[in-house]
Amino acid sequence: MKPVFSGLILAVTFGGFAGIAQAEEVCMPQHEMKSALIDWYGEAPVPGQAKDNSQLWASEEAGTWTLVKSMADGNACVMAQGQDWMEGATGNKQLAALLD
Repeated sequence: MKPVFSGLILAVTFGGFAGIAQAEEVCMPQHEMKSALIDWYGEAPVPGQAKDNSQLWASEEAGTWTLVKSMADGNACVMAQGQDWMEGATGNKQLAALLD
């Protein structure tokens, strides 16, 4: 599953939006999504950024971030991902900068 997930992430990552990339939905069981984000990308949930079954994950070391939505059927879907995670910025200021 790793090559498929990585390939899809690479295929949709492009410049022009300050590191933000919108993707076709990539979905998998929630436990697999969690493992992929932790093991492959070194990301962890960002405290205070969970809303409406969505969770923002980020890696300060790699500078990447992923917005994941948990579905009622036990799957999780990548809603958006990108680069340029700003170390030290937190809360709404961080999210506003990424979406600006």
